[in-house]
Amino acid sequence: MTRDHRKPSRYNQQFFRNWGGPGPLFFGLLAVILVLVGLWLAFTKTIPFTSPGYEVQATFRNAVNIAVKSPVRIAGVNVGEVTGLEQKGDNTVVTFTVDDEGRPIREDASAQIRPRLFLEGNWFVDLDPGTPESKEMPDNGMIPVGNTATSVQVGDLLRTLQTPERANIQRLLESLGTGLNSKPTATQDLTFEPFVQGLSGGEALNLAYRRGETAARGTAIVNAATLGTQRNDLGNLLRGLARVTGAVNERGDDIQGFVTNFATFTGALAAESENLGLTIQKLGPTLVVARRALTSLNASLPALRGFAIASRPGLNELPRTIRVTRPFLRQLQKLLTKPELAGLATIIQRSTPSAARSAAATLELLPQLRSFGLCIADTISPTGNQVIDDGSFSNGQKASREFLYAAVNSAGGSNMVDGNGAYARIQGGGGSVTVKAYDPGESGGAIYQTLYGRLGSAPLGTTPLAPGTPPIVSDQPCSEQELPDLNGPMSGPGNPSPAAYP
Repeated sequence: MTRDHRKPSRYNQQFFRNWGGPGPLFFGLLAVILVLVGLWLAFTKTIPFTSPGYEVQATFRNAVNIAVKSPVRIAGVNVGEVTGLEQKGDNTVVTFTVDDEGRPIREDASAQIRPRLFLEGNWFVDLDPGTPESKEMPDNGMIPVGNTATSVQVGDLLRTLQTPERANIQRLLESLGTGLNSKPTATQDLTFEPFVQGLSGGEALNLAYRRGETAARGTAIVNAATLGTQRNDLGNLLRGLARVTGAVNERGDDIQGFVTNFATFTGALAAESENLGLTIQKLGPTLVVARRALTSLNASLPALRGFAIASRPGLNELPRTIRVTRPFLRQLQKLLTKPELAGLATIIQRSTPSAARSAAATLELLPQLRSFGLCIADTISPTGNQVIDDGSFSNGQKASREFLYAAVNSAGGSNMVDGNGAYARIQGGGGSVTVKAYDPGESGGAIYQTLYGRLGSAPLGTTPLAPGTPPIVSDQPCSEQELPDLNGPMSGPGNPSPAAYP
């Protein structure tokens, strides 16, 4: 049989029966030990054999308002507490812990001692974890005194106010009380909302407080939204705003110019308000037309997509085409140099003004050439096509041909007869009829010379009648003149010259 171990053995039972339990000395020693441990924990405020966790140190010029166990906050959220204070010269080194929710703390972090209540008391360390670009601060890292600050206490602020400033504050408070308790006038009520008309400032504020629950709820939602969705979203937003405001401060002159230009722009809009109103009125029909155009464009997009797909092979071949045409482009580049086409372009540039003047003169010449051509076609050519009816002396040819025949005859008969020149001198002499003519002489003056000669027969007359010219209208173009009649009255024979004498 096995022994039941749950029951004490006979020896153990005999031992406890003879010992009789702990005595008074044991309990006294135990009480002394517990008192010593309690005193040690009270003075050290630490639990032995445990680590406080991640700690950071910060040097403050004035840390008299902070104490051990004071909270450490980031953006209003508790992330740790102060664990130690150490005086080093005129400065104080504050050691505090940071929970995992508040990490990481960067090397450019800053800290400030702030009051949790307006009227002093309940101070805490307001910690800024720094920028993401900096490295994380190691355990027991130090925030330098240049990155720390202490808020000004209300008492210090009040001690700076002298008697005149305090009197002004008293008057300010009295005026504020008067403004909150006085009733508005009828004229002032015209500028207020209907639900606050007739109420004093304090009564209106109380009414606003009663309706402030909804506003506070919305404000809480907005404040919660400003925290962002990721860690340090609000800090990143504030840092971005700081960079923006810094850039705005640096570009103050540009912003001033922008405001001035914007004022000019709005002034121009105000001056053209009537035209702007008409433009806005026409905007509706324009949008209707634009909608139709956009609908048509949307309908054309499938065809355009098909065209793009069809153009893709050509575009794929475009790099190869560029490589093939590169030698041609090199030659073309040489062709465009100054000795080649560039020089020709320079010559053309220099000759362009003269060519322009020539073109302008040509434009003036063309109407004259047209008038000349019409004169030839409508006047001279029809006149030359007439046949001179000279009786038995007529040859039946056009006058233009007879002119050419006469020119040929003159050329054949104007050889060098004597040393006086190429003149055809014809003399028929030896007849029985004496003739007389008047020659003005070489001077062409009014003194005439009388010339005599003998012919075989008396002259019949002069053809055509001399002197005589067709009538010409000076203010009409040649093509609109009356055609001369070569067989008309002016073509008949005139008096003979020379004439028979006596």
